Amino acid sequence: MTDAATSDRRSGRKTGRWIAVIVVVVLLLVAAAVAAEFIARSVVTSTVRSLVVTNVGLPDDQDVDVQVAGLVLPQVIAGRLDEVDVASDDVTLGPITGDVRVDLRGVPVSAGSAAEGGVASVRLDQEQVRALLAELPDLPAGTVALAAPDVTFETSLSLFGIGIPIGVTVTPGAADGDLTLTPSSFQVAGNLLDADTLRGQFGGVADGILQTSSLCIADRLPSGLTLTSATVQGQDLVATFDIAGGIVNDPALQANGTCG
Repeated sequence: MTDAATSDRRSGRKTGRWIAVIVVVVLLLVAAAVAAEFIARSVVTSTVRSLVVTNVGLPDDQDVDVQVAGLVLPQVIAGRLDEVDVASDDVTLGPITGDVRVDLRGVPVSAGSAAEGGVASVRLDQEQVRALLAELPDLPAGTVALAAPDVTFETSLSLFGIGIPIGVTVTPGAADGDLTLTPSSFQVAGNLLDADTLRGQFGGVADGILQTSSLCIADRLPSGLTLTSATVQGQDLVATFDIAGGIVNDPALQANGTCG
């Protein structure tokens, strides 16, 4: 065996050892990165959950699901989370109790700066809608029923001293942050009537149920939340809110708003 062959074998063994070392180092770095990502995600989601429970006033054992899109560690290093989704069922926000979904964008990691903004939705079932609409005077909330895309309720109008049952169909919506109910049709003795026909039959007695009703909820919700829409989906009412980014750090936006 020549010296050259022996040298080649030794060089090959050294190269193999270096490759093995490099592979081990790479694997260790990957494992460390995975561990760091796991720790970062765990800390962030736990912190967000604690802040939600504290700021919203939820029970300590409330089930709150927090999801952060993408890799967390690079976002933490950059100082801002691209998108944070929070979900919890049976949450009470002022006069509204329902299943809440929140999507916040550009959430700062450290205190003192605002998020970019976001949206929230609250899903209410029929009983929860009845409890909310009970705050509207003269609306028999106990008769409220939901069937997409409308809300219906039963009332009565007095004509010549006789109470006549009226079925009212209204379309929910939002205006200037208030929940609105706009009449769309009526049922009298099994007959479907429009507003003009009902007014022609009952005159001014029908004015009360012909008008759009509004319910202000701003004084019982953080001023950083603005109701933008309300729709019936299936047998649930879904209310959607715009979220001001400053709500994460501005006490004024965290305080309740005002009505009127």
